[in-house]
Amino acid sequence: MIEQYVLDLREIDGGQVAVVGGKGAHLGELSRIEGISVPGGFCVTTDAFRQIMAEAPSIDDRLDQLSRVNPDDRQAIRTLSAEIRRIIEGTAVPDDLAAAITRALAQLGEQAAYAVRSSATAEDLPTASFAGQQDTYLNVVGPTAILQHVSRCWASLFTERAVTYRLRSGVDHRTVHMAVVVQRMVFPHAAGILFTADPVTGNRKVATVDAGFGLGEALVSGLVNPDVFKVREGEVVAKAIAAKQRAVHALPAGGTRDVAIDSQRREKPALTDAQVVRLVRLGRRIEAHFGRPQDIEWCLVDDDFRIVQSRPITTLFPVPIPEAGDQENRVYVSVGHQQMMTDPMRPLGLSMWQLTAMVPMHEAGGRLFVDVTRRLASPASRAGLLDVMGRGDPLVRDALQTVFDRGDFVPALPDAGPGRPPAGGASAPIESDPAIVTELIERSQASIAALERDIRTKSGPSLFGFLLEAFEEHKRVLADPLSMQAIMAGMEATWWLNDKLQEWLGEKNAADTLTLSAPDNVTSEMGLALLDVADVIRPLPEVVAFLQGVGVDDEGFLDELAKLAGGTEARDAIEAYLDLYGMRCVGEIDITRPRWRERPATLVPVILDNVRNFEPGAAERRFEQGRRKAQEKEREVLSRLRALPDGDRKADEAKRMIDRVRTFIGYREYPKYGIVSRYFVYKQALLAEAERLVRAGVLPEEEDIFYLTFHELHDVVRSHQVDDRLIQQRKDAFRSYQALTPPRVLTSDGEAVNGAYRRDDVPAGALIGLPVSAGTIEGRARVILDLAEADLEAGDILVTTFTDPSWSPLFVGITGLVTEVGGLMTHGAVIAREYGLPAVVGVEGATRLIRDGQRIRVHGTDGYVEILP
Repeated sequence: MIEQYVLDLREIDGGQVAVVGGKGAHLGELSRIEGISVPGGFCVTTDAFRQIMAEAPSIDDRLDQLSRVNPDDRQAIRTLSAEIRRIIEGTAVPDDLAAAITRALAQLGEQAAYAVRSSATAEDLPTASFAGQQDTYLNVVGPTAILQHVSRCWASLFTERAVTYRLRSGVDHRTVHMAVVVQRMVFPHAAGILFTADPVTGNRKVATVDAGFGLGEALVSGLVNPDVFKVREGEVVAKAIAAKQRAVHALPAGGTRDVAIDSQRREKPALTDAQVVRLVRLGRRIEAHFGRPQDIEWCLVDDDFRIVQSRPITTLFPVPIPEAGDQENRVYVSVGHQQMMTDPMRPLGLSMWQLTAMVPMHEAGGRLFVDVTRRLASPASRAGLLDVMGRGDPLVRDALQTVFDRGDFVPALPDAGPGRPPAGGASAPIESDPAIVTELIERSQASIAALERDIRTKSGPSLFGFLLEAFEEHKRVLADPLSMQAIMAGMEATWWLNDKLQEWLGEKNAADTLTLSAPDNVTSEMGLALLDVADVIRPLPEVVAFLQGVGVDDEGFLDELAKLAGGTEARDAIEAYLDLYGMRCVGEIDITRPRWRERPATLVPVILDNVRNFEPGAAERRFEQGRRKAQEKEREVLSRLRALPDGDRKADEAKRMIDRVRTFIGYREYPKYGIVSRYFVYKQALLAEAERLVRAGVLPEEEDIFYLTFHELHDVVRSHQVDDRLIQQRKDAFRSYQALTPPRVLTSDGEAVNGAYRRDDVPAGALIGLPVSAGTIEGRARVILDLAEADLEAGDILVTTFTDPSWSPLFVGITGLVTEVGGLMTHGAVIAREYGLPAVVGVEGATRLIRDGQRIRVHGTDGYVEILP
């Protein structure tokens, strides 16, 4: 193959990233858009870079070392990357390559001024911008200087920041190559950045223009504050004109310098409103061409806009794709914030949840959302929607109220009169009879047993027909009216007790103590049961020592246990636990997540914490202590109520509600247990199909099925044909979604609305959240993002993003809880109350603002966290 070292920008299109890098491919594509003016230039291709790398074989050894470096080892990265840069810059440019660059310069004007800009193959991509990771040189004059700066651009692939970015993004250094853009300089009156979507809110209909005098480098480098204009539908809707003290200008002999701006010009806008609107119009044309919002670098020369770069905005959260022809405004609520799983899900996980959910769900950014537009617009349902959302997460309620109050996004519908009761409205009465819960649990267990029995004989295409019927049974069990009544009875009794006892006795969150050690709570039982496992293992020193050496990916450790003294007993205890709870895992609403039964070593750190931090019999003692506290609290509350005016009536009403809470609140956790039990059965059947596909050579790996939807997998099983590129695209997209933070509320304009706590009753500097479990506790914060990395000591306070039932085994060993996501009735809150742990949830940025090891005070009654000196 003949190397091609130089390509004119006009020869390049967007499909040539491998040849000219992300920046070069975008510039070539920009050059092809009618009405878009791009300064002329050429690209030194990746063939040239490979030639230079081949001239310096000593780089290979250093790349090997670099691939093994920890991303946090800044000294090693600094040393190795500096060595590689020195080697590249010290390598002479071969004669044929130098001649190709010089010829291209001669055609454009040898003594003209140029911008020499790096263009890596992992840069300006839809899934990761890598912006600013490599170098750009402005106003370079003369062939010798240009060749020198081309070498510097090659070397800049290995700047410390670029190497660290790749290590953190999981990008192999050897797979990234560097092209270099050499482009005629423009000497603008003004320059800046245009975002075709608001980079802060994500609103796709609002464009933002940052503008300053001189070269755009002043803005990019942070030398000056820019003028900021916001444009919506062809009109400047907001602007802030900065006092621009300095600008970057080109020097006649090459290079740039920053100069002071004349005092009379400093506070004048760099652009007129008309110019801003015209620029945004060009930006919309570029956005339409690339099919997604763009981050565009522009220059203004003699009232003519020149575009010198455009890249996708990779930080925007995607918007659910509307149905064909749907032009209406939409408001979506995050499912993940309700289900305590805000991580992205793989396509199979998304589609399985959609197929088994009770309401339609829309996918965006690997997450699911529910369209609440109609319920928000209608007076008949709005109050109920806001009430139930507020009880779950006040930030969601505030976000929805904010969108509605604008008055221009969700039109208020006329009240249609009586209709179905609003969400969260009163449910039909139900007796406080424990036999109801027993019956519901037996029904669920019988349904799951039938599923396990009947699915054994199903395989191939017939399995998928069977599963579609099973999903209907799944939804029927979830929608069982008696089950819904039991859940609502427990929650409404809790709300009643908290409201009335605060009104009558002035006591906040009294129900938290009254619900301690409630019966039939499968999630709290799961945490206590792991204490019993620890009791079996504690007196076995050889087993404890062995478990201390078990890694999280050690799948065969249970077989090895049997070879140790007491190992059979320990293995049987763990196996019995897995029989009951092995279908659980972190992020369990995503069927693709590895279950404890599939990766039992996940539980080992928690078991060892329990061995270290507890005495034998802790589970029974803990449950009994909670039960006694609840009984004492009941006696105290009823006694205080009887001493009030009309006290006997109040005490009788409270007693009925306490009985109701004790009967039903534990059942609140059972339906989720039923869901994940079914999911594990579905997953085992689908993985058996995947194994057959791998044996048949259709798929290289079983877990590739996770990147197909349920219906796509059905088609693959039927046809024995798969689109490998689709699976790779889905893997790349999933990786990119992991860097995104899902909003609580999302509009069809792309605006992310997260809501705010509107409170002034907390100390200055405190972190505000939602009080979900009463009490105040002070202790060491343990910021834990991965259950498998938990290392807790008695008295620690757990700080994490969210907890689902799989985190419950940790709750027995902590004294308090702080999470970034959660509500009054989400799993972390329910179990915190069950165990009597002061807890505050919905604390924005908690894992970032609280450092691991800091002392904090959790005010579980009033809903805030103090960071102590």
